[in-house]
Amino acid sequence: MIFADLLEVLDPDPHPAAVNMAIDEVLLREAAGPVLRIYRWIRPSISLGYFGKIVEAERTWPGRDCVRRWTGGGIVPHGEDLTYTLVVPRNCEFFQLTALESYSRIHEAVASALRNSSNEIRLAPQAAPKISNACFENPAFADILAGDRKVAGAAQRRTRHGLLHQGSIQTNGCERERLAECLGSVFSARVHQRSVTEREISAAARLEEEKYGREEWLRRY
Repeated sequence: MIFADLLEVLDPDPHPAAVNMAIDEVLLREAAGPVLRIYRWIRPSISLGYFGKIVEAERTWPGRDCVRRWTGGGIVPHGEDLTYTLVVPRNCEFFQLTALESYSRIHEAVASALRNSSNEIRLAPQAAPKISNACFENPAFADILAGDRKVAGAAQRRTRHGLLHQGSIQTNGCERERLAECLGSVFSARVHQRSVTEREISAAARLEEEKYGREEWLRRY
């Protein structure tokens, strides 16, 4: 197990894309220990990495809500995927791992859950040649593959508060529900749960207004 204890913040109501990104940042700022959030999107959406090109994202996925992540990486479609975030405060031992080590450890845990439905699941041993800015067309080192197809990827950011790991698992409805129920248990044997609070939602609404929902943020590159 990666963590001795894990808090899973239950957030079953779907949110607009910018609100989802804002909630993640609020949890990062305030977490006292490792936190997992699995969340949903109110409309089909795309997220692009911090340095992503908004023009390409809109051309590739026209008509979808679009948001710029605080983490890096490529363009990710959301709505049918299982989207999750792990937050690890700076005072946790896990935070001391390198980016490659933390990415691999998290994906090894996620892969163990996916192997219940497929024996083909493995981690990519190396990055594949980049063919586009679409996240799932470009397996990176330690992304999760089913055969040769990428089925799970993520992006990370480290701040003075801790580590933000935002991940997407592309899977079908039945498997998505199963993973949502068991994902916390692959990270820790002691998972505590609570609902997202009204205070966190209010803080995220302010952050959406100040940052993630602003055209200046969305169209900065």
